[in-house]
Amino acid sequence: MPDRGGGPSGPRMRVGRPSRRARTLLMTLGVLAVLAMAFVMFAGFWTDWLWYRSVHYSSVFTTTLWTKIGLFAVFGLLMGLAVGFNIWLAHRLRPPLSAMSLEQQSLDRYRMGLAPFKKWVLLAVTALVALIAGASASGQWRTWLMWINGVKFGQKDPQFGLDVSFYAFDLPWYRFLLAFGFAAAVLSLIAAALTHYLYGGLRVTSPGARATAAATGHLSVLLGVFVSLKAVAYWLDRYGLAVKSSDFKATGNWTGLRYVDANAYLPAKTILFCIAAICAVLFFATLWRRTWQLPVIGFGLMVLSAVLIGGLYPAIVQKFQVQPNEQAKEAPYIRKNIDATRKAYAIDGTKPENYSGKSTVKNRDQLRTDADTAASYRLLDPNIVSPTFQQLEQKRKYYQFPTTLDVDRYQGKDTVIGLRELNIRGIPKRNWINDHFTYTHGYGAIMATGTQTDANGSPVFTESGLPTTGQLPKYEQRIYYGEKTDQYSIVGGPQRELDYEENGEKTTSYTGKSGVSLSSAFNRAAYAVAFSEPQILYSGAIGDGSRILYNRTPKDRVEAVAPWLTIDGDAYPAVVGGRIQWIVDAYTTTNGYPYASRTTLGDTTADSLTVGNQQRTVVAQQNQVNYIRNSVKATVDAFDGTVKLYQWDTQDPVLKTWMKAFPDTVQPKSAIKGDLLEHLRYPQDMFKVQRELLTRYHVTDPAQFYSGSDAWQVPDDPTNKDGNAVPPYYLSMKMPGDTTQRFSLTTTFTPNGRPNLGGFMAVDADATSKEYGRLRLLRVTQDVPGPAQVQSKLNGLPSVAQFVRDLKGADSDIQYGNLLTVPLDGGFLYVEPVYAQGRNALYPLLKKVAVSYVDADQPAGDTTKDTTVFEDNLTDALNAVFGVEAPTQPTPEQPTPEEPGTTPPPPASNDAALKQAIADAQKAYDAGEAALQKGDWTAYGKAQEELQAALQKAAEAGAKLKSSGAGG
Repeated sequence: MPDRGGGPSGPRMRVGRPSRRARTLLMTLGVLAVLAMAFVMFAGFWTDWLWYRSVHYSSVFTTTLWTKIGLFAVFGLLMGLAVGFNIWLAHRLRPPLSAMSLEQQSLDRYRMGLAPFKKWVLLAVTALVALIAGASASGQWRTWLMWINGVKFGQKDPQFGLDVSFYAFDLPWYRFLLAFGFAAAVLSLIAAALTHYLYGGLRVTSPGARATAAATGHLSVLLGVFVSLKAVAYWLDRYGLAVKSSDFKATGNWTGLRYVDANAYLPAKTILFCIAAICAVLFFATLWRRTWQLPVIGFGLMVLSAVLIGGLYPAIVQKFQVQPNEQAKEAPYIRKNIDATRKAYAIDGTKPENYSGKSTVKNRDQLRTDADTAASYRLLDPNIVSPTFQQLEQKRKYYQFPTTLDVDRYQGKDTVIGLRELNIRGIPKRNWINDHFTYTHGYGAIMATGTQTDANGSPVFTESGLPTTGQLPKYEQRIYYGEKTDQYSIVGGPQRELDYEENGEKTTSYTGKSGVSLSSAFNRAAYAVAFSEPQILYSGAIGDGSRILYNRTPKDRVEAVAPWLTIDGDAYPAVVGGRIQWIVDAYTTTNGYPYASRTTLGDTTADSLTVGNQQRTVVAQQNQVNYIRNSVKATVDAFDGTVKLYQWDTQDPVLKTWMKAFPDTVQPKSAIKGDLLEHLRYPQDMFKVQRELLTRYHVTDPAQFYSGSDAWQVPDDPTNKDGNAVPPYYLSMKMPGDTTQRFSLTTTFTPNGRPNLGGFMAVDADATSKEYGRLRLLRVTQDVPGPAQVQSKLNGLPSVAQFVRDLKGADSDIQYGNLLTVPLDGGFLYVEPVYAQGRNALYPLLKKVAVSYVDADQPAGDTTKDTTVFEDNLTDALNAVFGVEAPTQPTPEQPTPEEPGTTPPPPASNDAALKQAIADAQKAYDAGEAALQKGDWTAYGKAQEELQAALQKAAEAGAKLKSSGAGG
């Protein structure tokens, strides 16, 4: 009887099918779930498209997207076809099955279980490998675009005579194709072998032949393809030697061919190419011979040759030919490396100038006079005075300044500038509306003259207040885009924004065209998903006119619209044409310049200011490079976020390549307006890369380069205890031979392992100068104290020790500012501002200035005369360091008694002239201070001219008094 029961427990309950309504509901829920998942994936894509369209760089988005899709489709399809075809072919070539062995009987079960699903398994395997291969290929979009759009360098490598573009643009793409071919061959070989084994074409334990003729031919062809690709790899490896990195004990990091590469590896690669090609032919020949004997012998010969010719022979050449006379053998290749490296980093025009370090002027009065015009000594250290700006000009807790301020030029003067940006953490009451609707922007650019402070040691502000007033003409002060602005804001809708609070709260509504419209529900839903913020979808604070602002830091915006650029770590603001513009330096790089040594950008650009400060870290597309150009100057409008890219290096082939790939994204250099040009400067990260290379590559003689006897190093920052490299400094100064000051970026070098000064480098950083970008390198030929020695001597002065004790007694700390180095009349002048900050005080104040004049006549260990002084201000310090007293006014109440035999007092006319000059100087000084308080810069400039003239008259009158005997 049929079993109708449910087992021992009684009758089985019959489970009915779900009702039609339930099935419809489940199906609807399933469809909705699928649509929701699809929308979540789509939201990111859609919001990216909206953002690129809002900044008018939609072509970057579409070019990148279609390139990725094309590579994904083509290479995914090729991989899927290759693997799928070989699985299908292996199945087609299967032998008639007969269960003759235990091995075949056990495989029978798998074959029978797989039989109903063969097509689906084939499709699944094919789809899986296609997806993986396509995803991998889409990541090569930069490589593809550089290959297809590559522009010639017009420079040939010294070994093969090929244009540099072959190594920079072509070789990376060929290597990718080769890697893809290897992957396809290996996966096809594995898939075919497994299929042959499963269907009996290959046997491991069964009696008789181990492989059928069909399986032998099929697998031999695949092995032949693999070996053919290996032959191609050997051929490409020949060219790869020109960009190969290796360790060379004489120089450390080395790129390019050395003696053993040119005379052992290069011929070995050629021989191995020939052997691999012959071996591939033998594998293909198995289609007719039906035996693996010759291919296996050939493959073994290839492996043996790779060991002997490719490994042992070069080792023998290195051991017995190179090492006994390495310097002579490597000299021609060192020369090629030096020449290529200097070209690749744009330092080939930099030739060291011998600078004795010995003062050429012995007259201390003349030295003192020359010191006044040698540089505009920046006493305001932008790395220290940020808390001072914060305390004096923050105005509200929801504003902030960057940790390190910037140095620029206004009206020809070095100026420290910082923007009063929004500080989201300082909002009085944190909630979603306040964070994203009410507090949306910062307000105003704050500036102070870099070369002076007031009587208390505070900055002398030239633009201050809320809203700001001062030397700048009227400009748009609202800052919606800045270095500290990393949260999104929704503006322009029903919700009013807080503009600023000064004599009452003032509100505003954004009038710019920036951001993405949230007027449509679809866009709101997309951003609600993309930002994981559901309130965006239904909040009543969003309505007609609402726009969402995000990607708001200057570096993020430039990186997004030009993903092929490397971004300098320091974006800096400038007030140009009535708007605040962020200026961002950007670089084109490659890792494929033959013979040029590589550098790691993250390490090379690190210094005492960047460590722990992510905002000043370079944004690199590839961290290790061996070619770099500051090819693009970019601007980001602080009010509406407009991004503009300007071609700066008109000769750079890498930039030309990217401009072909992304047409109309970079404007020509001629589009840079004059008022913007005045604020462009030589970038710090480029300079830091160049100075790192010049520690070794200032030497151009191969023998001297090999010995390393003249190698330098970038010194550690003596004002910082963390042991990080000293940063380069911007200041206006004169290099030897110059008649006027130039806005420059400067750095020092010390010999390897020694603290004395080895070199000094400055670059003309003024973009309006005809010599912009000219690197001048001074090689100090005699023993001159370096920065660490000067700092050590300063710390040992009794006056410094007393100053520190007094600070400690007052519960205050000392902070050393930037140690500026300036060449002066054959020697070097060091100037360092010194700040004091009480533990209960909120900001540091300039209290002292240390000055040291060093030259070869005054070695570091010589204490016979003091060349380092510690005074209350720069004038007193310069007077003291050169032993010059400031002119003093005679005291009428206590006339100097006339000694026997002395010259009679000077005529009254000289005395009266001196008094009048001093009175005029005081009057001009008072007028200048009054103009400064009012922000009247025309009057201030006139007062400074009158002050200079009065001081000149006072000096002349004083000299006449002295010559007549009354000056003492």
